[in-house]
Amino acid sequence: MQPSRPVRAISRAVRTRTRVGLARVRSGLLQTFQMTVASVGAYVIAEHLLGHSGPIFAATAALVALGFAKGGLRYRRVLEVSIGCTLGIAVGDALIHVLGTGVWQAAVVLTTSILLARFLDNGTLFTTQMGLQSVLVVLLPPSADGVFARSTDAVVGGLCALAMAYFVPADPRRQPREDLRRLVEEFAGVLRETARAVSDYDARAAWHALVRARQTQPLIDSVITGLQASLEIVRASPLYRGRRTEVEHLEHSIHYLDLAVRNARVLARRTASVLNHVTLSDEAVASLTGALEDLGDAVTTLGHALTSASPGSRESYLRRARTELADVAGRLHPGRMGVRTMEGETLVLDTRPMVVDLLEAAGMTHDEARAQLVRLEGWDRG
Repeated sequence: MQPSRPVRAISRAVRTRTRVGLARVRSGLLQTFQMTVASVGAYVIAEHLLGHSGPIFAATAALVALGFAKGGLRYRRVLEVSIGCTLGIAVGDALIHVLGTGVWQAAVVLTTSILLARFLDNGTLFTTQMGLQSVLVVLLPPSADGVFARSTDAVVGGLCALAMAYFVPADPRRQPREDLRRLVEEFAGVLRETARAVSDYDARAAWHALVRARQTQPLIDSVITGLQASLEIVRASPLYRGRRTEVEHLEHSIHYLDLAVRNARVLARRTASVLNHVTLSDEAVASLTGALEDLGDAVTTLGHALTSASPGSRESYLRRARTELADVAGRLHPGRMGVRTMEGETLVLDTRPMVVDLLEAAGMTHDEARAQLVRLEGWDRG
């Protein structure tokens, strides 16, 4: 007997959630190790070296500072949260020493901490941690180790968190590669969808390609944000300082890939307009379709190069991408592509700067990339 449709749907949902959960566990193993070692280490240091009893704020400061948060500048975030924790505890310690403990004292401490946090920094994490730690100080029993013992514990926790982030960071190339893989897949998909729209003479499909192209912006933002964190790691951490050149090359490529994606949006929008208002010749349709399909394949090859972990494979894919892109660049001439209308010509002319950007992303200089384009001298508009 076959299971019912709801049972099958629940089974698929469970499998999907399990797969996604296991993927998150695998990706978070290093950070879990960092958080565990920093928290336990901070507790042990505060307890055994400083002689504090139950230094829970040392462990919590380290744990919160290294918490699971995607994006942002990693060292700045760790430092920001550490300072927020320490200041919050210090403010709480100082005020309860003067005001005592209780509900209204907690309200005064929390208000003061939040206003002080907003005065010092506009970061959300900074304000949240400073307020949270200060109110905990008021609500929990006073420390037997002195007025500012818990503030000292927070300093220890923050220093342990910074040490873990500095000496045992995540691989700075992993996150940008994962984000790049998703971006390139979407970019290539936009180009192929635009090619199908031209081939089928379907303006609606071109608009769908435009919508898809516009939806790549969050992917671009994710790539750029992740890359900023990666650059910070390779410039600061001794463990990955030797990877600085590789990550900086990724930064160079991502800059031009961003420009190319922006050009793809313009091209998709122009394609929809042209297909709505102009009739292209069969030769023009075939040549434009072929160029866009080949451009999508070249983008996929470039993506393999940028996301490859092997230097040999990366260089091989880059050479192949440059060859494929140069082949497309050598065909982008309206007259030779059978394009006879001014509107159709704009599609070819819009594609040319996108190919130049992609060639620069693949490692060419601007002059080298421009030299791959077929010249337009003697172009007869017919």
